[in-house]
Amino acid sequence: MELFSRLAKDKFYNRFPCIIVTAKWQPDVATRLFLKKMKTELKLPVFALMDSDLYGLKIMSAYDLTTPDIKWLGIRPSDLDKYEIPEQCRLRMTEHDIKAAKDLLEEDFVKKNPVWVDELNLMLKTKQNAEIQALSSFGFQYLPKTYLPLKLKQQD
Repeated sequence: MELFSRLAKDKFYNRFPCIIVTAKWQPDVATRLFLKKMKTELKLPVFALMDSDLYGLKIMSAYDLTTPDIKWLGIRPSDLDKYEIPEQCRLRMTEHDIKAAKDLLEEDFVKKNPVWVDELNLMLKTKQNAEIQALSSFGFQYLPKTYLPLKLKQQD
């Protein structure tokens, strides 16, 4: 089941009033403006649930253009060890990934966010990343019942 559908089916929004965005690729302008409008009207925090890779960060940066206070909920490079993501679920960075990560560290939108800088530096140090689906290695309900509630309660 797709991540968004799982969260909707579990009515996650009733337990944790917030806006969580996921994405398969870069959001268009209309989607970004809609998110901004929702945040403004509903006065809810906005979180990005993205893969722990360069593409997840690039997608999140597109949302950051209209919602600059968006928070990277996960899965982040620091989560890989913190939540004991199995080695078989981790992906090795390619030389292309490493170069792209170093280039991202030079971008203004990354420099302005110390968390993003720290996470990118950790990714470069470990040369590992992971997709959000890596959390399913702990079971179907781990993401909505354990991971997300813990991250939100700890404001991580």
